[in-house]
Amino acid sequence: MCELCLSLLQDDPTLERHFKGHRDAITSLDFSSNMKQIASGSVDACVMIWNTRPQMRAYRFVGHKDAVTCVQFSPSGHLVASASRDKTVRLWVPSVKGESTVFRAHTGTVRSVSFSSDGQTLLTSSDDKSIKVWTVHRQKFLFSLNQHINWVRCARFSPDGRLIVSASDDKTVKLWDKNSRECIHSFCEHGGYVNHADFHPSGTCIAAASTDNTVKVWDIRTHKLLQHYPVHSATVNSLSFHPSGNYLITASSDSTLKILDLLEGRLLYTLHGHQGPASCVSFSRTGDFFASGGADEQVMLWRTNFDSVDYSEVLEQKGAADEKASVHSRYSQPSAQPDSVPAALASTLQHIVGQLDVLTQTVAILEQRLTLTEDKLKECMEMQLDLLILENRNTGY
Repeated sequence: MCELCLSLLQDDPTLERHFKGHRDAITSLDFSSNMKQIASGSVDACVMIWNTRPQMRAYRFVGHKDAVTCVQFSPSGHLVASASRDKTVRLWVPSVKGESTVFRAHTGTVRSVSFSSDGQTLLTSSDDKSIKVWTVHRQKFLFSLNQHINWVRCARFSPDGRLIVSASDDKTVKLWDKNSRECIHSFCEHGGYVNHADFHPSGTCIAAASTDNTVKVWDIRTHKLLQHYPVHSATVNSLSFHPSGNYLITASSDSTLKILDLLEGRLLYTLHGHQGPASCVSFSRTGDFFASGGADEQVMLWRTNFDSVDYSEVLEQKGAADEKASVHSRYSQPSAQPDSVPAALASTLQHIVGQLDVLTQTVAILEQRLTLTEDKLKECMEMQLDLLILENRNTGY
């Protein structure tokens, strides 16, 4: 196999381990800050703590009376919060004893739970259409946000803790100011229920996943739609930003995970692993790994790999390769390779890579020009409409 093909194999994400122990669909998962544990929640009403070191056994936490809908580690890793259909939130100590405190958080199913970056505050959202903010210590209720008109599937703090983003079955994503408790903006571009939303690590953008099979990314300062990814063929259930902010991973009911390159605005990888819907996905705190969960009751641990090299190299190597190809389709290639590549072939490959690079740049320029043309066309149409309205007024129509 040529060096180019070998490098492609090395840079693809790889499935490292899979964990089995839940007795129903996985709904949520999260890494501890030290990467030694993964928490998962399931429709089986259990929270499980998986130890990434092979010799350590998993912990099963029993306490919720109905499906667990969301789990998250505190920033320190000393607590795991879980939300449930039983309308309660539990805070667990992720050790063998599995001690927990419980409080009734909402009057409906609690859909999500999220810690602030300082670990002092807890955010919950619910089918009762509200978002609530609590202190972690003693779980004291602070205030609620109440402008959604349907179930609130997800709520997350911004990295600096000053803003909150929420996703709802009312087909909106809302941005809130934590201090004033006001809704700053509602993003209404999705054509379906919004299952998940989160902040970019920089805090300047948000991404949302929807039942309309798409992922959208907005700038929270201008409220403009930045990117739109219609890459899935079924509901998008979950998403997670890479800590670098350069990549976004999604999980869908079409059974695939997709890794999006946010710098290039394109699909980078499609991963097939789950049998049935992929329900949740999360990058580790360092970005070296990510985990996924699905209706097949499995938690899968993947090594990222693609972030180990400069992405400009990956772009050159991949060229115009089919972005929708499964990463696993490339694993079937033979592993044997010659010690060296003939000079003529190496020269030809170098020329092809150079041409593909030029082609990529040309496409980017054409996309920019197309955007400018669309903007000009929109301006012309608006001017024509204004003139038509003015003419109708003057003629009395």
